[in-house]
Amino acid sequence: MTGGVVAAVDLGATSGRVMVGHVGPGLLALESVARFPNGPVAAPGGWRWGFSTLLENVVDGLAAAVRTHPDVASIGIDSWAVDYGLVRSGALLAEPFHYRDERTARGVASVHRSVPFAELYRRNGLQHLPFNTLYQYVVEERLHEAEASLLIPDLVAYLLTGAAVAERTNASTTGLLDVRTGGWDRGLAARLGIPATAMPPLVDAGDTVGTLRTGIADRVGAPLPVIAVGSHDTASAVVAAPLSSPNAAYISCGTWGLVGVELDAPVVSDAAREANFTNEGGVDGRIRFLHNVTGLWLLSETIRAWEVDDAAPIDLPALLDAASRVDPPRAIFAANDPSLASPGDMPARISALLREAGDAVPDTRPAFARLIVESIAAAFAEAVRTAGDLTDRRIDVIHIVGGGALNSLLCQATADRSGVPVLAGPVEATALGNVLVQARAHGWFGPDASLETLRAAVATSFTPRRFDPRN
Repeated sequence: MTGGVVAAVDLGATSGRVMVGHVGPGLLALESVARFPNGPVAAPGGWRWGFSTLLENVVDGLAAAVRTHPDVASIGIDSWAVDYGLVRSGALLAEPFHYRDERTARGVASVHRSVPFAELYRRNGLQHLPFNTLYQYVVEERLHEAEASLLIPDLVAYLLTGAAVAERTNASTTGLLDVRTGGWDRGLAARLGIPATAMPPLVDAGDTVGTLRTGIADRVGAPLPVIAVGSHDTASAVVAAPLSSPNAAYISCGTWGLVGVELDAPVVSDAAREANFTNEGGVDGRIRFLHNVTGLWLLSETIRAWEVDDAAPIDLPALLDAASRVDPPRAIFAANDPSLASPGDMPARISALLREAGDAVPDTRPAFARLIVESIAAAFAEAVRTAGDLTDRRIDVIHIVGGGALNSLLCQATADRSGVPVLAGPVEATALGNVLVQARAHGWFGPDASLETLRAAVATSFTPRRFDPRN
């Protein structure tokens, strides 16, 4: 094994960062060189992303990476799924819509009038989420004006390199990829009136997308190549999930909790469709068979509302410590309730759900935080059980990766409610997966290195925390 240094651009729904990955014999380490905020922006016509600012932060972060590490060999980009930008003549037509914008509801009705959901599931294997890209496309007024429509990480790569492509793991979240062939379902697109410009050439993780354009290279400090990684952040996170058993489940936990198992082939049975499980593309052609659970978004939105009320920041570790000393709630709420999907006063909406069910509303903030964590954990546990049932696996361990791995209360509650041990970490799984795929593309793990080889490097470098069920 040889090694070197790469830059990972990791964009999340609430923040973005540029990380430097160090890879070598016995070495796998991350270094943060830039972090910046991200989130929905209320604009005329709906919720959008402040993408132009986000892109500037990415370029500045890459420049910081090259300043501190002139030997950076390449760049990889990952982000959240489903959202896109429309480009024409090398520029954005408008800031991209945010997936929580309410327009998506109109798209669902329009698509299902043309293609019933049962048929849609057989074709694309995706669970019903009202913000999947094809639902957004059918209500996108400017789609036919664009020369290309690009998902967020592909859009960043295009504006950096000029190459318009679609990385396959993220393309699988659009609803326009054939779940069996991994290619665009052009027949489906035609039935929905979606133009070919929304389906750029597909590339796989490890392919070179292009090289930084001259003006961008000058700002960054080097004409670096951009290498496609698992550009859907969950795909990168699962690369770095050190799955310790053939019957392991994973939870990539941040704003969302992506709960599932890794398969070699999709499951598109009626039972899987009714359970709302999805078949998304993974690196190396694997299938991420999973269910989306609303994750730490519930807690972060609640804290945001309290901070507005207090006009002061809240100490999250202190809040969680206090919550751990509160008795578990007698009743929980449905973490995936549609009323909790959009930004706004989260404490009020959770309280409304409790009152509608005839349950008491916690009277202290630690108790309210404990309620949220236990409700998320219950949804995680149910999704793990369903994943096992649908794939005929007896789940014997759950790997929680991502920011949720830091939340000891959540990890323990998940173990307790599932009856399965939880191994927590690595926290920066998405950035690690991004780095690992780049490193493999450079040949640093030797010829024909498998995903298992990459995961072995993670297991050697990062020791997980174990949480055993207490009941």
